Amino acid sequence: MKKQKLVSYFKEDQLEAGCDEAGRGCLAGPVFAAAVILPPDFESELLNDSKKLTEKQRYQLRPLIEEQAISWAVVAVDNHEIDEVNILNASFLAMNRAVQKLDTKPEHLLIDGNRFRPQTKIPYTCMIKGDGRFYSIAAASVLAKTYRDDFMLKIHDEFPHYDWDRNKGYPTKKHRAAIKEYGPTKYHRMTFRLLDEQLVLDF
Repeated sequence: MKKQKLVSYFKEDQLEAGCDEAGRGCLAGPVFAAAVILPPDFESELLNDSKKLTEKQRYQLRPLIEEQAISWAVVAVDNHEIDEVNILNASFLAMNRAVQKLDTKPEHLLIDGNRFRPQTKIPYTCMIKGDGRFYSIAAASVLAKTYRDDFMLKIHDEFPHYDWDRNKGYPTKKHRAAIKEYGPTKYHRMTFRLLDEQLVLDF
């Protein structure tokens, strides 16, 4: 089945930034968000929702996005702030901070998902599954995902038992088994359910 062609913009003749985040469902590490303003004539056969791409394809696309974007920014909100404000608010914070970090101020924001809490007066539109519909959101999803993966690979060397080089902080069996055996690290989100009920009861 041929993949749906992504669209260059939602509002014509407006400088539009696509925004997306990565790592919301993880037990450890920050949530990362990216904001990307692409030129209106940007096209890529490969670019798509980062979840539909291989790791190799994501890293292949990253320099292309960074070189061709009018402006781009990536921001992390760490696990301590996630625990303070909750993961949904932390995701909104990360996206807002990424927008504020852009060198060029956008006139409109395209937000992946169905909710957003803006901290600027820039008009925005939420797009469900926007990372599979718009180039700018897909580009943001690739940057957020690859920069987050880089971070998780780096901290894996500090705590190798948790398999972060493979699971990137997501709740796999091996990750949860390591939490049970070694306890949580300084990178774990303590407000998340770190262990399955089954593991907790399995004395």
